[in-house]
Amino acid sequence: MSNKPVCNMDKLYDAVAEKGHVCVGLDTAVDYVPPGERQRAASDAEAVLAFNKAIVDATIDLAACFKVQIAYYEAMGLAGLKTYAETLRYIRERNALIIADIKRGDIADTAARYARAHFEGEFEADFVTLSPYMGMDSLEPWLSYADRKGKGAFVLMRTSNTGMRDFQGLELDAAGIGHHNYRVYDAVGARLMKLAVIHSGQCGYGSFGAVTGCTGCEESLHIRERYGSLFFLIPGYGAQGGAADDAALLLRNGNGGVVNAARSILKAWTAALLKDGEVSADGGAVEEADNAFAAEAARTAALDMRNAIRAAVKSRSRKDSRA
Repeated sequence: MSNKPVCNMDKLYDAVAEKGHVCVGLDTAVDYVPPGERQRAASDAEAVLAFNKAIVDATIDLAACFKVQIAYYEAMGLAGLKTYAETLRYIRERNALIIADIKRGDIADTAARYARAHFEGEFEADFVTLSPYMGMDSLEPWLSYADRKGKGAFVLMRTSNTGMRDFQGLELDAAGIGHHNYRVYDAVGARLMKLAVIHSGQCGYGSFGAVTGCTGCEESLHIRERYGSLFFLIPGYGAQGGAADDAALLLRNGNGGVVNAARSILKAWTAALLKDGEVSADGGAVEEADNAFAAEAARTAALDMRNAIRAAVKSRSRKDSRA
């Protein structure tokens, strides 16, 4: 009988099948918290923690996972890092999967310390985000945790920001490679595909997936077809301009990716106030708004997002069956 731990990518695959493709991003700036809640809290860090808990409770049955962006917590100093750790602990207690959005990318002992920090102890997460641009040896310390603890990672491949074309989108000399329009992100994807063969789960995806934005739909079909063994973390939905149809292009047989949204979920309560006519002409939120109201609005936004992506996946499946 194998002692190999259950691969977290298998868990994520199952969560997508059960709950849908939504990854709730807890990129929580303190000004996302209703002003009344901020005034009642002892500190900004405590206000963010209470808000995060309310969002998690409201979306736990709709979210395949939660992505927590560490920068928002580091910006609040030591108190913010405590809120970061407490947020991770709370999600873990709710038996949900966590992606720590930390974008580390160093080598040797430094990378090993980063891996220990984010795959063990107070900052432990199920997945992390990594930058590969110092080379494949920057991933090695993280891979040992995939083998020993079933941990996973999402490596930056083709991100959703416009500046990705500065480096990721540069065309490489394809001589001897056999690919047309072979780009830097293709080189990353090709190396990750080799890792997927070695570090794979029962679901057919490697324990190390890729960050692939849904704002470049003209390239999405090529990416999904070429990198079939990579599970995708798909940013760019909602506030960054990506839509359900864009995200669906990066999915495979209705799975193979989670779609992240942060602002469109965390700030849904402000849109709800505007819709209800309860925001003043200068856009200020009424003081009566609280975390319960924000959580209800977040749940509605996450549900709408889940349903939209599911509908886009079904529509695409029908088109493929007719082709």
